[in-house]
Amino acid sequence: MKICKKFLVSFVLINILFSVHSVAQTTDDLEQMIRSSKTRAALVQNVQKAVVHIKVEKIVRGSDGRSFNNPMDLYNDEFFRRFFPELNPPKNNQQREQPNREFRQRGMGSGSIIDSEGYILTNHHVVGVADRIIVVMYDGEEKDAKIVGTDPESDIAVIKIEGNGLPVLPMGDSEKILVGEDVIAVGNPFGLIQTVTYGIVSAKGRSNVGINEYENFIQTDAAINPGNSGGPLVNLRGEIVGVNSAIFSQSGGYQGIGFAVPINMASKIMKDLIDKGSVSRGWLGVGIQDVSQDLAKAFKLKNTKGSLITAVMENTPAQRAGMLKGDVVVRINDKLIQNSNHLRNEIANAGAFTEIDLELIREGKSINIKLKLDERPQNVGRVKMTPQLTPAVEQVELLGMTVEALTDDNAEKLGVKPGSGVLISKIESGSPAEKAGLRTGMIIQEVERNAVKNIEIFKKIVNEMDTAKGILLLVTTNGGSRYIFIQEE
Repeated sequence: MKICKKFLVSFVLINILFSVHSVAQTTDDLEQMIRSSKTRAALVQNVQKAVVHIKVEKIVRGSDGRSFNNPMDLYNDEFFRRFFPELNPPKNNQQREQPNREFRQRGMGSGSIIDSEGYILTNHHVVGVADRIIVVMYDGEEKDAKIVGTDPESDIAVIKIEGNGLPVLPMGDSEKILVGEDVIAVGNPFGLIQTVTYGIVSAKGRSNVGINEYENFIQTDAAINPGNSGGPLVNLRGEIVGVNSAIFSQSGGYQGIGFAVPINMASKIMKDLIDKGSVSRGWLGVGIQDVSQDLAKAFKLKNTKGSLITAVMENTPAQRAGMLKGDVVVRINDKLIQNSNHLRNEIANAGAFTEIDLELIREGKSINIKLKLDERPQNVGRVKMTPQLTPAVEQVELLGMTVEALTDDNAEKLGVKPGSGVLISKIESGSPAEKAGLRTGMIIQEVERNAVKNIEIFKKIVNEMDTAKGILLLVTTNGGSRYIFIQEE
């Protein structure tokens, strides 16, 4: 009985000690959380001083020279017009009855002071078409700003206000930021000045979003809304790592997916805009596409990493260096290429007239070449092709597509050289050809890496092939050339 009492006393003492320890541990954890919260708040206060509210005006002029303000300013916000074109304001009788008067359209956005003399980094879609730009400082002071330069292809712009010794937001390194890392967005959503939201980096290297010509977005779940455009995405050191640019939304508001232009990409563009007023990008002179599983199999590649060359333009760095259709670019300098968008961005960011090293995979073998990039033309033309369905004398049916000779007349109408391939004149619904992505009006240039100059060569090649094993085609479309793998079901 005494043993039991001693055991009971010991058990009670252990529980008391454990409870005291748990309370102490909980208190310590709480204090640590409070310290972290206050540290973050102090960081935000420093960041806010270098973040500005941008108000823009665009005058739409009529014939009588009179003007009045559009009362539906929110619907004139550049963010809404760019990303939510389906959202329209209610009908306004005054505007409908007076079509010749001026409209003073107003928009809003945000920006980051990146130089003590008044240079501000923001979005092209915020200021690019503005007739007047007003910057509201942290203390409420308003200043007129002028455009230094804008780059629609990346949605980056630089504006300037008069100033000296202004607070500056330090630059971070967007390459080093990790998925899952904490970030803070600062801006002016819906005109609510100096709003701060908190989240994480959800993903990096987002492309094919369909917003900009050059895309390499940081994705974040920090709340971004209309008016945040151009504002900074900062890390917990208070450094800018991205320029908030867009959101994905099916409702017109925040749904947990925002996109920011990485600061490493934006800073080079910013420097070009400040130094030259325009952006200079590297130019290789090739058509490219991603490597699918089917294409990796057809080209005997180990994986789908890299960018497949579908065309080499004349008198370009690629042609001078001996690059060929069917080459797969897997590395540029010290960076392994993930996909075509990655290659495109790296070539552009390398800059005009820069020497680079490329590693290619050709016929299963690694090849290293060195070349000097040209400057990307301002307007890269694309061949416009319209489907031509005039029946040819001879047609060949294969896997649900009808192929016919490319006559001189058809070639002229399609904007290509005679003898450069055969024309797809018909695609059966639900056929292997349709499922592979082949469409009427495409020109087949190659079959299994063999040039197809006419219908006779096409017939000879396909008649000797086993369609059950699949066929690799190189086709020309209105967007350039690309490889397609088609297989019998």
